[in-house]
Amino acid sequence: MTTFGYHASHEQFRPSELLAYVSAAEEAGFQAGMCSDHFAPWTHKQGESGFSWSWLGAALQATGLSFGTVTTPVGRYHPAIVAQACATLAEMFPGRFWVALGSGLAVNEYFTGQRFPLGAERRARVEEAATLMRRLWAGETVSHDGTFRADEAVLYTLPPDAPLLVGAAISPASAAWVATWADAMITIAQPDEAMRATLDAFRDGGGRHKPVFLQAQHAYAPTHEEALEAAYDQWGANIFDSKVLANLPTPTDFEAAAAFVTKGDLHGHIRISSDLSQHTAWLQSYVELGFERIYIHNVGRNQRAFIDAFGQGVLPQLTRHAAA
Repeated sequence: MTTFGYHASHEQFRPSELLAYVSAAEEAGFQAGMCSDHFAPWTHKQGESGFSWSWLGAALQATGLSFGTVTTPVGRYHPAIVAQACATLAEMFPGRFWVALGSGLAVNEYFTGQRFPLGAERRARVEEAATLMRRLWAGETVSHDGTFRADEAVLYTLPPDAPLLVGAAISPASAAWVATWADAMITIAQPDEAMRATLDAFRDGGGRHKPVFLQAQHAYAPTHEEALEAAYDQWGANIFDSKVLANLPTPTDFEAAAAFVTKGDLHGHIRISSDLSQHTAWLQSYVELGFERIYIHNVGRNQRAFIDAFGQGVLPQLTRHAAA
């Protein structure tokens, strides 16, 4: 059966708020959680950006849910530090933590003053980091001289089992690449044809028997107009092609790029409706594509209303459909 999870957006809410939301989500019937890992929000309207690694320990302790995050161990983090953070969480909460590696966003790296590489170089660095992290989780003492340097690095605290190492991909090209090194893939909801092409590329590239996860952006409110306004206000700057999203260095740049985005441009990128049966149908279509885990991100600020409404009117319908 597909697992339905709650996505915690550190860009939009204070960590203490998100901790309350994931507890409420568990009570409402969500079965898992994931969170973002940003240094800065996409826009100033979102307004937050807590440190996900501190928060994850609290979320895993406060709930019985599994959690994961999408991170980039190729800039502000050395991969050995990410490996250590993951190992610590997996030791404290066995079987409940996964980590996804992505090629990164300039908005999370610009503050270091380092050059932000082009896409091909970033992907090569991610794969190098993944190899280094796996070696550390296997208990090896690692000396390495490549994009990253490591001199006799060793993790002294290891979990019973290494975390699931997931690759983040949006395009067919990145999905085919992820299939060669990751245990699973996570992608974001896109127009149906684009999402199907990404899934096919992952499966054909070597991921046919590996799990696929989805972060699905939805906007729910009591009326369609409220849902549309919430999506436009909070997520209107997040709908660009991944090559654009990756290379904008500050929230101000995202806001400038979004100046010409209209509300009509959001459809296909965000599932916007006041009708719970419509949200159920969209989520069921993702199940039919073969996603094992679907993490729902309500992009508006009305998290409590979303959690309650989906807990009562969406998740039970999906569960009954799966049982049938």
